[in-house]
Amino acid sequence: MPAGGNWAFCRLPRSSGADMRPRGAPLLAVVLVLGLHALVEGEKPSPCRCSRLTPHNRKNCGFPGITSDQCFDLGCCFDSSVAGVPWCFHPLPNQASEQCVMEVSARKDCGYPGISPEECASRQCCFSNLIFEVPWCFFPQSVEDCHY
Repeated sequence: MPAGGNWAFCRLPRSSGADMRPRGAPLLAVVLVLGLHALVEGEKPSPCRCSRLTPHNRKNCGFPGITSDQCFDLGCCFDSSVAGVPWCFHPLPNQASEQCVMEVSARKDCGYPGISPEECASRQCCFSNLIFEVPWCFFPQSVEDCHY
């Protein structure tokens, strides 16, 4: 601060409390409501994402007494044919092709360690490197066996 400097103080205009509200709050509320609605109104997963999951690997997605329609509305799979396991369950992860949707234990190696996605595709195989210690390049499966 320079010696002998003059300081000017100004008074800010007084405003009502309503002006001090965050201006984006109503927009944020709308976005949150729409986002929650989108979560509740899920998309029915593809048949392969449901039928290729073995019953003992199912992770519960519903509640006791859930109907198939309610389950599908959550974006989950429904299968009540096996007792003692969840009937409403999370689907397998989505893949670029339905032929590539399968549990990792079902993968049959179609490549070699370090294969590139391009080389794998040239062999007309599936590629996913998200899980270590399983084949990343693997043979596709027919979708004819997929069902709800």
